[in-house]
Formats: sequence, C-alpha cells, structure tokens
Amino acid sequence: MSARPKNERVAKRANPSRADTPIDDAPRARLAAPAAVLDSAHVGDIHGALGTIRLGDVGDRRSVKQRLLTLAAILGPGLIVMVGDNDAGGVATYAQAGQDYGYSLLWVLLLLVPVLIVNQEMVVRLGAVTGVGHARLIIERFGRGWGWFSVGDLFVLNFLTIATEFIGVSLAAAYIGLSRYLVVPLAAVALIGMTVSGSFSRWERAMFVFIAISLLQIPMLFMSHPNWAQAGRHFVVPGITGGVSGDAVLLIIAIVGTTVAPWQLFFQQSNIIDKRITPRFIGYERADTMLGSIVVVVGAAALMITAAYAATAAGAGKFTDALGVAHLLQSHSSVLGAIFAIVLLDASIVGAAAVTLSTSYAFGDVFGMRHSLHRSWRDAKKFYASYVGLVAAAAGIVLIPGAPLGLITTSVQALAGLLLPSASVFLLLLCNDREVLGPWVNRRWLNIVASVIIAVLLLLSAILMADTMFPSINVPVVSVWLAGVVFVGGGIAWFALYLIGKRRPAAPAVAEPEWTEQDKATWRMPQLALLKPVSWSPGIKLAMLSLWGYLILSAVLLVVKAIQLAGG
Repeated sequence: MSARPKNERVAKRANPSRADTPIDDAPRARLAAPAAVLDSAHVGDIHGALGTIRLGDVGDRRSVKQRLLTLAAILGPGLIVMVGDNDAGGVATYAQAGQDYGYSLLWVLLLLVPVLIVNQEMVVRLGAVTGVGHARLIIERFGRGWGWFSVGDLFVLNFLTIATEFIGVSLAAAYIGLSRYLVVPLAAVALIGMTVSGSFSRWERAMFVFIAISLLQIPMLFMSHPNWAQAGRHFVVPGITGGVSGDAVLLIIAIVGTTVAPWQLFFQQSNIIDKRITPRFIGYERADTMLGSIVVVVGAAALMITAAYAATAAGAGKFTDALGVAHLLQSHSSVLGAIFAIVLLDASIVGAAAVTLSTSYAFGDVFGMRHSLHRSWRDAKKFYASYVGLVAAAAGIVLIPGAPLGLITTSVQALAGLLLPSASVFLLLLCNDREVLGPWVNRRWLNIVASVIIAVLLLLSAILMADTMFPSINVPVVSVWLAGVVFVGGGIAWFALYLIGKRRPAAPAVAEPEWTEQDKATWRMPQLALLKPVSWSPGIKLAMLSLWGYLILSAVLLVVKAIQLAGG
C-alpha cells in the first residue's frame, strides 16, 4: 500500500497533473484540492443561448473570431442581471425623476456605473472561483447567525419585490384595456413555463427575447424628441431642478436603491455557477457585466428623458405612477404611449424572472437542495417548487381586491435601503478571504473604492430609514448631519484602530506566492469543510457589531412602521 498521506492521494485523484506537488508547499498545493461545487449539475459544458463551450476546451483564444464566439457563449448572467435591474420599480423611479425633475438627475446614473461594475465584478470572481452561491458562502464563513439574518431579509425583500413586478404587469394591462385578472395569471404562467423546462439554454434564450424587447426603449427615446445638448450637460454637471429638497434627495436614494439592489449579488453569482463558468472565462464574464451596466444606464436615461417629454403634455402635474406617464405620452402619440406600456410589461417580467430565480437559488444553497436549471422538474422538485410557489403567491397578492399595494411598494424601498450596505459589506469580506478566492482576492485599490461605496450606501440607507420612521424631518439638513456623523465617526474609528494596532505585536510577514496565469485559470475554492475558519481583526469586529446593531434597530422600527401603516 502507498505510503503517501491520505490528503495527497485525494489531491492526485482530483488533479493528476499536479499529483507531485508537496502538500505543505504554500497555498499553491491547494490547486489540487477537491472543488467545493455543491451540485454536480454545475459542472460540465457551458450551454449558453448563443453558443457552447466544451468542458475539455482549454485552448487559447488567439483570433478575434475565437474570442467573439467565446464571448457569445459566455454572454448572459451579467446582461440579464443588469436588464432585470430596470424592472417595474426601476421604470417607475426613473419615470418619476424625469417627470418631476426633467433631465437634471441624469448625472446620478453616470455615477452609478462604477458602483455597478465594482460590485458585480466582485460577484463574478466569487461565482467563477468558488462554485458556491452567495447565501451559502455567507453562512459557512460568517456563521448561521449572520447568514440567516442576511438571507432571511433577502427572502422577504425579494418576495415583496416580485409582488411589485406583478403590480407593474397590472398597470401595463390597465393601459392596454385588459383585466389584471387575465394578464397577471398569464404572466405568471409564462414565468413558470420558461423556467421549469429543464434546460438552461432554453431559459437563457427566453430571457434574451425579453431583453431584445426592452430595446424598444431606443425608438421610444428618439420619439421623445430629446434635447441632446441639454441631456449631455446634465449627465456631467450635477444639479437638481428647483434646488435641493427632501423629495429630491429621497428620489436620488430611490434611484440608487433600484439600480444597486441586493438581489443582484445573489442572482449573478448563482447564475454564473449554474452556467458552469470557471476562472478561465472570468475576463469574458467581466465584459458581459460591463456591457450590461452600459445597457442598464442607457435604458434608465431613456426612461428619464421620455418621462420628461411626457411632462410637457397638457395637464401634466407631479408623478403618480407609471400608468399616468403612459397616458401623458398617449396625448403626444398613441404609439409612444403603447411602447412605454410594452416596456413596462417587459421590464416587469424580466425583473420577476431574475428576482424569483435568485431567491430559489438561495433556497437551494441554504437548504442543500439540487438547484440548477440544467435539471428536470423530477430531478429538482423542491427547487422548482420554490420558484412556482413564489410566483403564484406574489401574483395572488396583487389580485386580492383592496390589497395594500402602496404599502408593499413602500416596504420594498425601505428594505432595499436597509440591506444596501450590509450586502456590500459581506461581499467585500468574502472578496478579501484568501481561503475563498486564493489568487483572486481584491487588490488594495479595489478595497479602497469598495469601502467608499459602502460608506456612501450606509449614509443613503440611514437617510432613507430616518425619513421612513419620521416623515416630517427636514431631509436635506438631516442628510448633512448624517454625512458629518459618518465622516467624523469613520475618522475616530480609524484613529482608534490605529492606536490598537500600534500596541499589538506585529504579525510575522507571510510571503505571497507568485501566481502564474495558468495557476489563476485553474484555481478553484476547495471544499468548504477544508477551509480554515475566518479570523476577524479588531476593526472588522467593531464594524460588524455596529452593523449588527444598525440592522436590528432598523428592522424593529420597520416592523413598527408597517403595523402603523397597515392600521391606517
């Protein structure tokens, strides 16, 4: 019998080409460790809507044609998550910005591009390298307390968000002149049918059809006779028509909340895993994500500019809902009003499909169920049943006569604001975990950028929560004070941690291994049981305890507020 240690024999079976690597030779030896992929359906050929890449295809893509064909096969998760972000809530928010403030808030969209790219690029690496969904990683690395708090909030927020998508469907149906009791069930059946077919590529093709329909935003934009010079100026020069007001600040926060939503992180990571994208193709998935970020900003700008045109109609006042915008556009052109209604209906379906699937993926991660679109209904009943149940329940709520649809919409905005900073904090921690990402961990400059983004999201979250709890406050003044608190508090915390660090003995320096491109392309996170436990520094412990307190307090206040609103 061989005298080799057991874990070295396991490494040899997992990767025979590296069987002679010493098991105690730095972290590079873990290139040979068994991968952490939880569902066997997540390993195999990449079957995309626009092409296939075989599992054994590891050759270099040297020509432009080869690279374009590879990009076409990879294209999907980044584009879908971004287009799904311009959902029913997004259409309403951008339309309100355009109708009430004209072109003046276009600059907010430009500022959101780096936020989208930074957040989702980190998700790209997590999905391709780990093979494990976002929900499961949080639970495994930070404990069930943090995991269940984060995932539990996500489940509630996602369910309410799906309900708002069906509200969008009902508004589009009202414009067309059809009963919501007909159109909403039909939309639910379509969502279920395109997802439970047992084929990832068929589902992705269906999503691409809806994405193609969303391109109606382009002719809609041109039909709105935009002032290009004015639009270009407002893209690069911040300002607010009528000056800074509480309503304007809250609308800006709503734009951020609807564009940078927590469900995006969970969806794209799991969808990358389900599509079987590995580290070798991270560059292509980054391109997919960047393309999606451009599409989402162009679409949002088109909706703002179109709604600004609607505001020039006779009798136009303040924004009411997306249906009101469609009717205002109809006074200019019946075709333009119809296109806006179609865009709203399409956005609602794409959003509902993505948000529901992100929730079902998370269910599969948390409860250890088979969760892949490659599997048939018989092979993954619980996964598909969770999807069907969510769609049916959300659609059913919208069909209840007298249902508190306004309360649902308000709750979605408040919960999204609550979860914005916490979701990004977990993402940043995971992307600095060498046990999880190995050679793919964040670089220092990216950590600085991500930390600034989290600080801004925390500020916006606090402003939104303060307004939700106390509607009579002066939002601009409170915003200034909260910004000062965040800035000063951050400075004090940094100085305190600096003093603590000076008193603690310096940790021995650990030489970083030199990773080759081949190493990075083949490195996958080992099985979760093989990872070393997370060890937090005093700074991270302080930050996480503060975040815990903020989340608990905010959640309690939200429940109290919801009870008050429900009681009239």
